[in-house]
Amino acid sequence: MPTYVYGVIISDDDEAVGETFEVEQSIKDPPLTHHPKTGDPVRRLLCAPFVAGTWSPLKSKKLLSEKNLTAKGFTKYVKTNNGYEKSAGTGPDRIGSGSSE
Repeated sequence: MPTYVYGVIISDDDEAVGETFEVEQSIKDPPLTHHPKTGDPVRRLLCAPFVAGTWSPLKSKKLLSEKNLTAKGFTKYVKTNNGYEKSAGTGPDRIGSGSSE
């Protein structure tokens, strides 16, 4: 699911924002109009997308951990002599090299 950044509106012109926060939402969900905890008016902010590995190496290792990939619905495969074997996720145990799964 995408992560969106929101800012609390602090002026009448809707341009100045105060506190910012992130929310995981489906792309089909409408943007939030109020802060989920305080009820203050908010707007979605435009931000550069995060691509794994562009931040610190320690952060990208955590983001690409097998536990995190599984939690986000991905399946990870590792190349072996017999094709590719699943190391995380819910997909078939093996793909390639005559696998029938």
